[in-house]
Amino acid sequence: MEDTANKRTYRNYLFFWTGQLFSLFGSTIVFFAITIWLTLETGSAMFMATASFMYILPMTICMPIAGVFADRVNRKTLIIVVDSLQAFATFLLIILFQFNILTTWMMLIFISLRSVFQAFHLPTVNAIIPAMVPQEKLTKINGINYLFTGVVQLSAQFLAALLLVFLTINHLLWADVITFFIALIPLLLISIPSAKHLVENPGTTEKDSFIKEFKMGYKTVKLIPGLTAMIILGMFVNFLIRPLDTLMSLYILIDHGGTKLIFALTMISFQGGMIIGALVASFKKKWSNRMRIIFLGIVVAGIGYVIFSIAPTGAFFIIGIGGFVLGIMLPIINSLYQTWIQTTVPKDKIGRVTSIDHTLSMSISPIATILTGPLATLIGNANLLLYSALLMISTTILIWSFSSIRRINYDDPSLINEISSNINNIKI
Repeated sequence: MEDTANKRTYRNYLFFWTGQLFSLFGSTIVFFAITIWLTLETGSAMFMATASFMYILPMTICMPIAGVFADRVNRKTLIIVVDSLQAFATFLLIILFQFNILTTWMMLIFISLRSVFQAFHLPTVNAIIPAMVPQEKLTKINGINYLFTGVVQLSAQFLAALLLVFLTINHLLWADVITFFIALIPLLLISIPSAKHLVENPGTTEKDSFIKEFKMGYKTVKLIPGLTAMIILGMFVNFLIRPLDTLMSLYILIDHGGTKLIFALTMISFQGGMIIGALVASFKKKWSNRMRIIFLGIVVAGIGYVIFSIAPTGAFFIIGIGGFVLGIMLPIINSLYQTWIQTTVPKDKIGRVTSIDHTLSMSISPIATILTGPLATLIGNANLLLYSALLMISTTILIWSFSSIRRINYDDPSLINEISSNINNIKI
């Protein structure tokens, strides 16, 4: 397989990635504004759970399809189309706010649309990385990605909290439209390799059907030792961390009586942890026993989750510590995991494997979201967060102890070569 990544494509990727950071800045402001608006409008755990469900379900359904598209069509065109549709949807939301006709149920429709757009955006962007970034720079770029993502989200949340003191939510939504046009500039100026340019003999390769390529992705997943166990772990972790995503605004603003600024500062403590974790992932050149570090990192993240959930009423400093501990581990866990996938899976199948991985990991998240509302109402937000954190820690320890993954040496180059050879020899 041709390795298309070189210095020129790497420079192009950095230019593209810079534009994506601007887009992330606008999206984070919009997400923060919507979360605040829904929390203050409803004050309901049931409704917040419904909103979360309306975001997760479309993404879970659409992402496997999106992964195949990312490996079949022009990736540059696909990103431009979905990002344009998202910006247009935000513009429509601004109009609804302007005429004061927006309802909470209309907002759920908008949330679902953003979910569909993100389902196509995420696997496509992930598939671009190994096609444009040289292999020796993958771990570094993944770590740097998390570093700058944390900085951008931190600054966007703080700025959004400050702007809400002086502006209305519909004013903040313009950030998504403006940053879309900024991110569009690199996309128009650079070339992005498509999957058809990454196969060995594109002229002699028969064009597979959509279903055959979809099956190819699942067969690829099965041939990577330990990936099934990691996906199962991801399913449990996503299931158990979903209450935190769903209830955080209620937990801070309602249970602890926090303000919009306090909520922003709590989010900033989480992002601050992510920045430090990303720095570690970026500057540490060699990682041994990557799987051991991933599992240990999830346990430590679970401990931060526990601290977050047991804070006394109004103890925002303790809440911030818990969020900081949780945040610091995520970039390390995810950068190591992504690098493992990127260096094992052939580049023309990355889109499918990434989307299948994300989809299966998220497959039970909609159930978790639906259960969050009634469980939080029954036992309280804090108790639900605590029990979820404890289960996350125990599940991680059990999977490590009773699966074969702890006995596989992923640092052995011959194993990686064997896996890649088996994947390239798949026949449908």
